[in-house]
Amino acid sequence: MTTLLIPTSILPAPSSSAGGLISYLEESNVQLKVRALQKLYSIVDLHWVEVCDSIALIEELSEDSSFPAADLAAALASKCFYHLQEYSDSLRLALSAGKYFDISQKNEYINTLLATCIDEYKSARIHNELERDDSKHISIDPRIEEILEQMFQRCYRDLCFEQAIGIALDTRRLDKVQETFDEAIKSHRENILNYTYNLCQNSRSITSREFRLSVMNILVNSYKSLAEPDYANMCFGFQYLNRSEEIAKVFEHLLRSTSEKEIMAYQIAFHLLETGNQGFILQVMSDFSNLPIIVQTVSSSSSSASSSNYMDTSESVVNEISSEEFLTRINKLKKILVEGFDIDLILNFLFKQSRFDVTVLNTIKQSIEGRSNVLHNACVVAHSYMNAGTTRDSFLRDNLDWLGKASNWAKFTAVGSIGVVHKGHVHESMNLLQPYLPQIGSTNSSPYSESGALYALGLIHANKGGSGDSTTISYLTDALRNSGNNEVVQHGACLGIGLAGLATANEALFEIVNQVLFTDSAIASEGAAYGLGLLMVGQSDSILAQTNIPSLLNYAHNTSHEKINRALSLAIAMMVYGKEESGDVIIEQLTRDRDPIIRYGGMFAIALAYVGTSDNNAIKKLLHIAVSDVNDDVRRSAVIAIGLVSFQNYENVPKLVALLAESFNPHVRYGACLAVGIACAGTALKDAIDLVYPMLSDSVDYVRSGALLSMAFILQQVSEARSPSVKKFHELLLSTINDKHQSAVTKSGAILAYGILYAGGKNVNLNLSSRMGFLKMSNIIGLVMFLQYWYWYPLQLFLCLSFTPTMLIGLNKDFQLPNNFEVTCHAPLSMFDYNKLEEK
Repeated sequence: MTTLLIPTSILPAPSSSAGGLISYLEESNVQLKVRALQKLYSIVDLHWVEVCDSIALIEELSEDSSFPAADLAAALASKCFYHLQEYSDSLRLALSAGKYFDISQKNEYINTLLATCIDEYKSARIHNELERDDSKHISIDPRIEEILEQMFQRCYRDLCFEQAIGIALDTRRLDKVQETFDEAIKSHRENILNYTYNLCQNSRSITSREFRLSVMNILVNSYKSLAEPDYANMCFGFQYLNRSEEIAKVFEHLLRSTSEKEIMAYQIAFHLLETGNQGFILQVMSDFSNLPIIVQTVSSSSSSASSSNYMDTSESVVNEISSEEFLTRINKLKKILVEGFDIDLILNFLFKQSRFDVTVLNTIKQSIEGRSNVLHNACVVAHSYMNAGTTRDSFLRDNLDWLGKASNWAKFTAVGSIGVVHKGHVHESMNLLQPYLPQIGSTNSSPYSESGALYALGLIHANKGGSGDSTTISYLTDALRNSGNNEVVQHGACLGIGLAGLATANEALFEIVNQVLFTDSAIASEGAAYGLGLLMVGQSDSILAQTNIPSLLNYAHNTSHEKINRALSLAIAMMVYGKEESGDVIIEQLTRDRDPIIRYGGMFAIALAYVGTSDNNAIKKLLHIAVSDVNDDVRRSAVIAIGLVSFQNYENVPKLVALLAESFNPHVRYGACLAVGIACAGTALKDAIDLVYPMLSDSVDYVRSGALLSMAFILQQVSEARSPSVKKFHELLLSTINDKHQSAVTKSGAILAYGILYAGGKNVNLNLSSRMGFLKMSNIIGLVMFLQYWYWYPLQLFLCLSFTPTMLIGLNKDFQLPNNFEVTCHAPLSMFDYNKLEEK
């Protein structure tokens, strides 16, 4: 048989059409087909529309194993599907294209298919991780894994380690995360560790908490391998991993090193305090105190132990310090972490810089005189907000007769507000509250003032009661034991214990409060349920919580008291704080319950488990419940929860709830107000103001009240130069308070909004995350408890836990304020100056 050889010059070179070349694909001559494919491959980007008409024929050639240019046909078909935007089919064929699919080239086609390759590989990996049944696993094409390996090698070769770590995180390849770190360290690109740390901090970058913790574990081990680790990020990584003993070892190493590292240890300690996780900080100090060298130094004032794992031998010789100096440094660290040195700084700042104007409060007091107990209560609470942490209580002392009008639970709130004013004043708390605290043998005092004093004691020592010798908690537990059957005193004592022992998961305290819970007293058991939740914040995976959650949930179903039911559902919600997907089992149990009160707690369980993560699945679930649940309370709480979940991505919250803000249901509109206020607190975001402003004149009074509170949050610590809305809102507040036609609910909201707007003497704002990106546990819990004021007004005082001083304090290593401390600021003073509107 004679073979006809056709040189390429015979094939026409089309300039405006590929029709002629395509016709050769139907010829029987193999070489003619090959030449036609070669020409078509070179012009497919220009004439793909015509080529795509014959895509079935080209794909048939690519699947013919006897055809010598099957790989070329696959490459051509791949490009056709690429232009048709069928990227999965394009990738399928590209994987069969052999040498024609060269990922070292950098063009749009290659980049698109690589992205598709990563997406398909990622989807398969995630599906296989979540699917426990091996028979349902998706098989991964080994050619895709080979492509990925080539991509990693290209990244290493081009020193594109950020791209490599992005691919490794996207595809959940822990082995490649470690390999990328090793390659980067060899190439002296250690900054990839900090880059990855920042990605781990943002839960939107790595949605799976379990995988994020695994990456963090690799990260801290890589930090330890460096000659000069980033000790701050290392410690924050250990905190994510809940490895307190490792942080203790880092502290020990830093304190035994140079003066610069000593100062670094103190700075890290202050950052740990900012997270507000008392239980973890106490565990760090316990582990630190139990280190052999610390035990030896403290007991004998002489350190002769060997150097720690974080310090090399040469450094220990050069920087060896005396045992007396080491002991001094240890005491300074304890001063920061457990002795409340930060509280002294904050109290000093808030007291000296307070801009509280008593004339405004006197005006409010006169305008509501004799009107309503609700307004009287609101004025007392607003006063406590305005003076939160300043220790200035002259207004209360000057108006004792007016304050004395409060009775029963209003008296409880009034005495409790003293704790807000003196929040953090731990050294004088007992003296301040002595006239109101329970006295043995006394029969003259009111149980409401005694209970309020115990509540106030908890507020003063909130998140600090477990430090030092725990005398406050001992006092509160004694008061609870001595209360007999007085359910009012038991209520305040349980709240106080929960506040002082926040997140400590102390088993002895749990048992004491649990006994009160099962007395089935509506008042005492409600306080006990809240107390249990506060003690067990974020402890759902502990043995104590896992043992007791079923019995608590069972009790919530069986009790006839709605107050206990609601408090228990919220307590269980607090236990899943920060647990993300690992709390889904409990969340599903709560949200699918037939009892709407339990479902209400389920909304806050979602909010607390996914707080600050902007998790798409959590937001979808909340949005669905917000428009579908049959109970108004559940719908309201679902909308509010959106603000808590998304507050770190606050710009998107007004868009998320925009349609909900126009709902016919006033509960949903109220929830939309607070969701925006919580997420956009202190930002003066225009979209947030525009969304809330129309609801200031809503037809329903409690929606107007919610809008006033929301606007106060948004404009907190915002100057008139930054937003013209500040002046208008201030005038609206005063006119609302003085308007005789406004309902008590709206006026109450306006008074509270005034207190929030100028809280802490105009020196604090609502802040749920630290400067290092950590969630502030106590602030978040305080806000969630405040939101329960809808059912129980005294819980309004919890908001003080969410206030963070807007201050910048510089110290030297001796904890003294340096004389030459300066800060450069390029913004005009008017942008952050105190507003003086009320002085006009």
